[in-house]
Amino acid sequence: MDKVRKELLQGTLDLLILKALTTGSLHGWDIAKRIAVVSKDRLSLKQGSLYPALHRLEGRGWIAAEWGVSDAGRSAKFYRLTSRGRRQLEKEISHWQSFAAAMTAVLKMEEGA
Repeated sequence: MDKVRKELLQGTLDLLILKALTTGSLHGWDIAKRIAVVSKDRLSLKQGSLYPALHRLEGRGWIAAEWGVSDAGRSAKFYRLTSRGRRQLEKEISHWQSFAAAMTAVLKMEEGA
């Protein structure tokens, strides 16, 4: 995978996770499940990319984590959005909307224009 595509996917993953956490504290499995449900299963996060992303976002101070008990009665790490993360989410949304608008303009471009 080339560098630009990898950066785009990583940035999208950060945005998805940050947005999922606007609903409140969730553990990793619930974050992935929420994104899948809301996207009607068009987006699915694999554990191999989800958990490293969660650790990266935690390291940046965009999310915080604490241990708790899941609905299944198991110990789980719950993640929540920090105020710093909310500010970053606003930036990520703005960047994504700008990128999507540029892509839409290019895709609507007429041949020979």
